[in-house]
Parts: sequence; structure tokens; C-alpha cells
Amino acid sequence: MLNHLIERLAATRARQASWPAFAQRLRAHGQRLLDELHPLYGERADFAQVAEQLLQVAYEGWRDRSPSLRQLDAAREATPDWFASEQMLGGVCYADLWAGGFKGVQAQIPYLKELGLTYLHLMPPYLCPQPHNDGGYAVSSYRATDPRLGSIDELRSLATQLRKAGISLVLDFVFNHTSDEHEWAQAARAGDPDYSGYYWMFPDRSEPERYEQTVREIFPDEHPGAFSQLPDGRWVWTTFHRYQWDLNYSNPAVFTAMAREMLYIANLGVDFLRMDAVAFVWKRQGTPCENLPEAHHLLRAYNALARIAAPSLLFKSEAIVHPDDVVSYISPEECQVSYNPLQMALLWNSLATREVNLLQYALEQRHELPAHTAWVNYVRSHDDIGWTFADEDAALYGINGFDHRQFLNRFFVNRFEGSFARGEPFQDNPVTGDCRISGTAASLCGLEQGDVHGTARLLLLYGVVLSSGGIPLLYLGDEVGQLNDHDYAQDAHKAVDSRWLHRPPRDKVRYAERQDPASQAGQLHAGLRHLIGLRRHLPLLAGGRLSAFWSHNPAVLGYRRGSVEDGLLVLANFSEQPQRVAAHVLSGLPAQAQDLVSARGLALDQDLTLQPYQQLWLRLQA
Repeated sequence: MLNHLIERLAATRARQASWPAFAQRLRAHGQRLLDELHPLYGERADFAQVAEQLLQVAYEGWRDRSPSLRQLDAAREATPDWFASEQMLGGVCYADLWAGGFKGVQAQIPYLKELGLTYLHLMPPYLCPQPHNDGGYAVSSYRATDPRLGSIDELRSLATQLRKAGISLVLDFVFNHTSDEHEWAQAARAGDPDYSGYYWMFPDRSEPERYEQTVREIFPDEHPGAFSQLPDGRWVWTTFHRYQWDLNYSNPAVFTAMAREMLYIANLGVDFLRMDAVAFVWKRQGTPCENLPEAHHLLRAYNALARIAAPSLLFKSEAIVHPDDVVSYISPEECQVSYNPLQMALLWNSLATREVNLLQYALEQRHELPAHTAWVNYVRSHDDIGWTFADEDAALYGINGFDHRQFLNRFFVNRFEGSFARGEPFQDNPVTGDCRISGTAASLCGLEQGDVHGTARLLLLYGVVLSSGGIPLLYLGDEVGQLNDHDYAQDAHKAVDSRWLHRPPRDKVRYAERQDPASQAGQLHAGLRHLIGLRRHLPLLAGGRLSAFWSHNPAVLGYRRGSVEDGLLVLANFSEQPQRVAAHVLSGLPAQAQDLVSARGLALDQDLTLQPYQQLWLRLQA
């Protein structure tokens, strides 16, 4: 079929300057695209027409790609592991809250370079409903921006300036749903049969009820179940919010239309697409409608399409699900990088419990990824914290998963005696016991209540993120210890969503204080800059290979990067008490090591004592 399709395209495109390179790419990657589409749409009588239309979209995307992006394509294809470098450091922010918009972000490029960022994720900048839009994740147009941020041309200009500064731009591809204000949704609401087929729409409640027997509620505070009723009586699938309509990928027209939008976004100058809500994109009655095999075929089809039409574009998976399911989305043919929600959750768990058992086990058993892929490791994000550890892992240590999550929820919302955290619950479901946590990293670490160990806790978390492999991600504002924004509760439009607690506007005072060593912001900023600098000068921190090192102290995390003869041993104390690592545990290591964090030499042939929340980066050399 592929050769036939190439011939049909060549009949109208062969004389165009873009055709020869496109044809070469199509011959290299086109069969993989067809192979992934076939399980989804191969039984349709019009499959050949579907495939041909999609290849037309691919050609148009390639044709419209700028010469500078094609140069980048060639460079990145020649160095496919470029994103695994020790030089990589990510940052994420809301453009309006952190910098006032696209022009403000552009003005902050010198600061981003000063910090060492090589990757910047802007929360969804697209046109969206007002005031309710799920933090930008209800997209009304993929080709227009929120006017409060600036124009699409200003976004394109920002992408260019970031690229010149060596900073990759990351945007979301919100491909599970659109807002109910998207032109497709408006046409569907008006009764257009073609666009009604773009969504999961039903004339009455009977089919939705059958689906809801096996799917879970994501935002029960917003609406129970998975569907919302329209004024005309019809029901539409709304996994998340009433104003976010799930796309119906069983209709190939949806995939083709969204492929066109994806390539448009890529051609703005985007290096990574955060693939939002990947677990939910395919529905099948009688299943949870999460993590279905078809979801993987869809992602791999998008991936193959990118290899043809936007070769340097990479995908980042966002799947806050069971750890086994998270890993299933990660491969060079699917999502090359992925958030690491397990490590994130277990970092906070270790702070609360003062025990590292679950985190240590995860590093040993759940850290390794396929070649040419990487974790994106993070402490906080724009989203809530969910306790996504595997219950079977917890059971190995005699921990009941359900009960433990209840403890963590109480601890981080200051309903547990002795808690240093100041968070708030998000989507607290009394029926299921499910609850997630909102709050800035600084407030959850104790800085809001003035805990003496707050700064050390936050530096400890980022130290693990910076040294454990993959791409470390900094939630901008954490580097100066921004606290919770409790004013969100006074805004009627935000008060219903506690996640605005950890989406504060830029704290100008703290940023101004970042050069003052006597200030809290200055101490945190200097400490984090120091760790970032260490990472940038340690090539052995490139990639993601890691060897677990059991300290035999329940409060001390350990892992090794590189070899015993030429490597780095990280030890991290997750308690407010000094902790000892016995000499016999260190046997087999060189007798002496340099702690890079403190620039002190340490003897490893005797017991080591770590002070409260201290981290050691021990340079091992035979």
C-alpha cells in the first residue's frame, strides 16, 4: 500500500521543491505509520483513503517547516540522545503568572540562561474559555493564543529566541479533548453530524450508563461520572470537566484533524510536546477506558508521523497511573521522555515518613528505561500530587496502600501532629477515600511555617532530581522558595480548584532577594545553583543508568552513577536527625572520596554521619 500511496502523492507533488526530501522520509517511516493505523482503522473499507489523506497532511506539515527547523531536524537525528546530556535542565511555568506573557518570558531569557535552563515548558498558551479552563487545558483553538499572553506570532518569535539561546521550547498537545468552545464542538452542538462524530455524543443516558459501570471519576467535585448533559438532552463524554469534551478517536477524521494541529504546533518551533492525558484517549465499553492497547497505537502513529514531517519533535508522556502503565508509554517509537510521577510521589513520602524504603525500591526496580529514552524527574508541577505508588510494592514492606495514602493526605494538609507541611486537599472524595495534594514545594517542605529545616528539605529533593538521571525539571519559583498563594480562595473563579494554591504570581520580592545570602530566597537560590553547576560539570550524570546502593539505614537513600572506579555515590538523609552509614556498608568503595556538595574529602573506611537532610555527592575514583 505504501508504494501505491507514494505514487499517488507524487502525481501532484513531485514537482515541488519539498517533495524529494519528504519522499525519502516517507519511504523510511511511512510503513510504521501504516502499521500503527491498521489496528485502529484497518477494517474500514475506506482505510486507503484515510491513509492517503493523512499523508497529505504530513506533506503539508513538512512543506511548511522552516529551513532553520529542518537544520535542527538534521542535527538532532545525527545525535538522537541529545536530550540525555548532563547539560539538560528543564523549567516550567505559566507565562502570564511568571513573566506577564510571551514578551515577558523573552525578556527573562538572560535569567533562564543564568539558571542553566536548556528546556522551557510553558503551560498551555492556547485560546481557551474564560474564566474556567482547567489552567489552560481546555483548548478552544490550537492555532490561536490566549490574548492575555500575546499573539501566535509573538509565541513563534519567542520560540526562535529561545532556540538561539540554546533553550528548547515545550508545549502541551492536549489531544484527548477540546473545550466546548472549539469550532468543532460548536458545530457538534449545533447538530452537524460530521462534527458530532468528532466527540462521544449520545441521544440519551443509556449508553453513558453502560460506560460508567467500569470507568472512574476523575474530578467528582466537578461532575459525577464521565458524562455531561447538554441543554438539548444529549450526553457528551467529559472525563475531566463539563467544558472539556473527549475526542472520539474511533473516527479516523479526528486523528487526521488532530495530526494537522500537531504539525502546526511543531512548526511554531516546538521541540517537545507534552502529550496530555495519554491514558484516556481510547474508549471501549466494558473496560476502564484507560491504558488500552489502542492508546499506544495512537501514540506510535503520532510518533511515526512526526518522524516523517517534523523529525526533531519529541514526545513527553503524561500518565499519572500505575507505575507499570507509566513505563508502557516510554520508548523511542512512542514517547521518548516521560514524567516520573512515582519518584516525585515517593520523594514526598520519604519526607513524611523519614523512611526511604519505597523510594529505594523504586530506584532499584522501576528506574531503568529503554535505550534512547529518559525520565523527566521533578519535585512539583502545576498539577496536584497523587500517591501513585504500587500497592504491591508497599506490601513488601508491610504497608497497606490505602491506609498509607490516608496518612500522607493528612500529613501534607497539616492534619497530622508534628507535620511541617502546609498544603490543601484537592478532589477529596469521601466515597472512595481518594484525595490529592495541592501546595508549592516550599510550603510543603516547611518554609511557610518557618521550619528550620525547610530550605534543606527542598534542596534535598532537588538534589535527588538533579543527580538520579534523566532530565531534571524545575518548577520556576521553587528556586527562590515561593510560598502558597492563599489569595486564590478570594477569587470566585479559582476558589473551586485548590491547585491555584501552588500557581502563584511571580514573587518579585523573593526574586530580588535571590542575590542576598542572608535571605531565605538567597540561600535556596545559591544552594540550587550550586547543585545545578555540579551536574553540568559531571558527564557521568548524563543518561539514566543508576545502581541502587542500600545504606542499611532506613532514613538514608543511596544510589550510584557510573562505576565504583569512576563514579558518583549519592547519599541523602531524609530525617531531621543525624544518621550514620556504617563503614562495613561502604566496604568495596575507594577509601577516600570527595564530597562535591561541600568540597570536603571524606574517609569511606570509617562510619559516615549525615547531618539532618544532608546530601553527599561522593566522587569515587580508584
